[in-house]
Amino acid sequence: MASFAGLNQDAAQLQQRIERFHGVREEILKQVRDVIVGQEDVLDQILIALFVGGHCLLTGMPGTAKTLMVRTIADALGLQFRRIQFTPDLMPSDITGTDIIEEDLTTGHRKWTFVEGPIFGNILLADEINRTPPKTQSALLEAMQEQSCTVRGNHYRLPAPFFVLATQNPIELEGTYPLPEAQLDRFLFNSILGDLSAEDEMKVVDRTTATRVTKVVAVTSAEAMLDFQQLVRMVPIAETLARYVVDLVRSTRPKSENAPDFVIKYVNYGASVRAAQFIVLAAKARALSHKRYHVTYDDITSVVAPVLRHRILLNFHAESDRIDTDQIITRLIAQVPRPKES
Repeated sequence: MASFAGLNQDAAQLQQRIERFHGVREEILKQVRDVIVGQEDVLDQILIALFVGGHCLLTGMPGTAKTLMVRTIADALGLQFRRIQFTPDLMPSDITGTDIIEEDLTTGHRKWTFVEGPIFGNILLADEINRTPPKTQSALLEAMQEQSCTVRGNHYRLPAPFFVLATQNPIELEGTYPLPEAQLDRFLFNSILGDLSAEDEMKVVDRTTATRVTKVVAVTSAEAMLDFQQLVRMVPIAETLARYVVDLVRSTRPKSENAPDFVIKYVNYGASVRAAQFIVLAAKARALSHKRYHVTYDDITSVVAPVLRHRILLNFHAESDRIDTDQIITRLIAQVPRPKES
């Protein structure tokens, strides 16, 4: 049995970890806000994804600062940053790396040597990920799920932590390829960057057309990020709230016994159990970020849309009636009974 002194020491250490978490988060926000104007919801979602250890897909029209936002966050985190510009002629080996034959000049012997690709970093910016064919996009599948890659039968571990922050333009634009469903499911969030307000656009013009240069300073490390991910998982969630998440996700499936009429009418395929896992983890990270030590109903409903919007596949009835996934999610939140919070 642990002594009272030991329990007090553990509590003190836990409090120090929590205070460090809040301090680093505030410093990251301060650094990023010196560069990025607006998009507060998207910024909050990216930080939640990083603290959970998940990947984030940023969807928006060209010129909405998707790439700049990712690069700025990477600089503030002080992690190893890699960037891949996805193009139609990109090959899988351009992402994972490849084996080359090297000759030893002294012995004349030849051997295979693995040359690491840009995937071997802590933060990978997959820029305009939907501009390359599915074959190349699938090169990220193993890395995103298992933090490893396999080249010519050889297994290589990626650095920890490992995040994929991908940007994409809307699918309707010319020269883009829809992401495979298996890859979409590996993204924790699909965050949508909307238009800025007129006042925010004035700030952007003012900042980017003058001589002012903002230098982003690293405020954390890889070891600290791994510690924060463990800290997030320690946040408790009531059984009633966890059951609510499961019920909500199950309601997205048209063949589920609890599926509402509008889901049966408009949805082809709903979300898997991975969506429920991600909602709970994201809600835990949001609760801790807002200096709460347990998950609330608002934490869950705040992350439901970015977690589910790329996991619900609609049918032609939805297209005909101009119904999108966010509308389905909003109706689901209203339909599923709110749980009691203990």
